[in-house]
Amino acid sequence: MNDHDSEQIITRAGVRLHVRRTRDEDEPALAAFFASVTPEDLRFRFLATLREVGHDRLVAMIRANDARNESLIAFVDDGSVAATAILASDGAGKRAEAAVVLRGDLKGQGVGWSLLDHLVSRARARGYAVIEFIEGHANRSALEIEREMGFEEEVVDGDPSLVQVSRFLR
Repeated sequence: MNDHDSEQIITRAGVRLHVRRTRDEDEPALAAFFASVTPEDLRFRFLATLREVGHDRLVAMIRANDARNESLIAFVDDGSVAATAILASDGAGKRAEAAVVLRGDLKGQGVGWSLLDHLVSRARARGYAVIEFIEGHANRSALEIEREMGFEEEVVDGDPSLVQVSRFLR
């Protein structure tokens, strides 16, 4: 895959990712991607039980690109979607909430770590003071990666099944 708008990231396992903002024409590829994501990973990503990621949600994700938010898509060399990520501002420009989901067959190859590192860099470049995720306690692999990258954990008030992980950027 060669897209002049994409940034190339190579994971520790040598997986080459091409990351760029989502576009309207990405909807079929995103629909196919989310159809292949496990129900557990969908729950981790959306913090809700979903049978599928429907058209309206896909359109909202794709169109989330504006001055405050970025919706990213990562492809591998064969053109298939490897992962998606969102970086959403709090409106004041101080905090950014992020979310990532990746293809199951790419887990353990540094894709999640590399994409998270990319999001941290983007958040820092945008001047955010903090980047944060809301994770389910059961999402152990994501929490482990976030700990390795210096994120701190805090239980979400009112829902002990959730953890807010934050990293200060300045």
